[in-house]
Amino acid sequence: MKYQVAIIGGGPAGYTAAETAGKAGFSVILFEKQALGGVCLNEGCIPTKTLLYSAKTYDAARHASKYAVTASDISFDLPKIIARKQKVVRKLVLGVKGKLTAHGVVMVNGEAMVIDKNRVQCGEEIYECDNLLLCTGSETFVPPIPGVDTVPYWTHREALENKALPQSLAIIGGGVIGMEFASFFNSLGVQVTVIEMMNEILGGMDKELSALLRNEYAKRGIKFMLGTKVVSVSNYLVNSVETDAPSLSEGERENLPKVQGNGEVQPKMALAQVTYENADGSTESLVAEKLLMSVGRRPVIKGFGLENLNLVKTERGNIFVDEQMQTSVPGVYVCGDLTGFSLLAHTAVREAEVAIHAIVGEKDKMSYRAVPGVVYTNPEIAGVGETEETLEKKGITCRIVKLPMAYSGRFVAENEGVNGICKLLLAEDNTILGAHVLGNPASEIITLAGMAIELRLTATEWKRIIFPHPTVGEIFKEAL
Repeated sequence: MKYQVAIIGGGPAGYTAAETAGKAGFSVILFEKQALGGVCLNEGCIPTKTLLYSAKTYDAARHASKYAVTASDISFDLPKIIARKQKVVRKLVLGVKGKLTAHGVVMVNGEAMVIDKNRVQCGEEIYECDNLLLCTGSETFVPPIPGVDTVPYWTHREALENKALPQSLAIIGGGVIGMEFASFFNSLGVQVTVIEMMNEILGGMDKELSALLRNEYAKRGIKFMLGTKVVSVSNYLVNSVETDAPSLSEGERENLPKVQGNGEVQPKMALAQVTYENADGSTESLVAEKLLMSVGRRPVIKGFGLENLNLVKTERGNIFVDEQMQTSVPGVYVCGDLTGFSLLAHTAVREAEVAIHAIVGEKDKMSYRAVPGVVYTNPEIAGVGETEETLEKKGITCRIVKLPMAYSGRFVAENEGVNGICKLLLAEDNTILGAHVLGNPASEIITLAGMAIELRLTATEWKRIIFPHPTVGEIFKEAL
């Protein structure tokens, strides 16, 4: 069996490439060893946003009085929240499958192995192809912390499936995934501690806005430990809080699960103890009922025969690709997390479009000038283009414009007692270099700035665009 396009990986890059090639009339085969939709659709982007929306709705109901609305007996049902998440995922997976079927894509559920650039084996079958796309995605990275193999920790996968709230949760890693789970569990009443090795959360985002978001969540009870290195994790066994945890502080003692004595000896309960090193070199420990590992993700480079292609790599060890996403081997393309560039679903989608356009002969090239980054906390934080920090490293001077979100009438109407900030970075010739927003709905309006950056608009040119009134997006026009 021979196909014009063979794709390994059915995540955002893979299914986008398959649909695009199918629409162009090409014969396409797509291999996925787990679930169609990849990590993003099944256990990443969509599931987490579904949970976060439930938490946001709960937050809004609890504070409804700010909007002259009376709501009583506010509560939530975690098992039903999880069930709804699963329903949403199933619906969207079926939608992706339906689109691929409609465009004649052959889908094979199984582990594919690259033999060479024109042959892929899956099971006993060998499939031939003219063009090969590698879209294998990424996997959770768990650092080799001493003791990590002895503690029953969560990754994002277990956190998404959990149907019983812990009383306390320690999150190792203050990046996007860590902060989104911190937001979710904090909204539902869990005592959350975020341990981050860097001096600020959300490493790739604007530092000023990240600090403001951190301060907001600190007010809501999340404890942040910055510049802190985890040196070991271990089990902490208790019979009861009163008798078995004398070394804990009063606050830590309150965060432990309440073990009822009733005059009887209770079975020991294993908690997670995290030992960490402070900036001054001193070491301390904290105890939490659950531990969430959220240090980051890394591209999947093993298990599918990548080594058989002998592809050229960059100085950083990533696979080299040109502006059309083609590798050093003609006819072999790499898209999505495997490039090691941004590990974001929307970047993967665009890379896949560019790769297929190259195959079908349509002029196109990949640009990373305006890749948006979003953290779906409440409030949201989003940014696109350069940050002050990246411009400083490049030695590029810029003009900074900052404006409170209260300059948007729509924002004021919908965010009683809440503020945010919009920051624009402009070059000496007044072109837009970067834009960063803290405040809802940052995720929905950041594309406006992304378009301005990608199109190299000046402040004057962008300001001539008519923004509908009243919208939160008008904050950009006010800033200009």
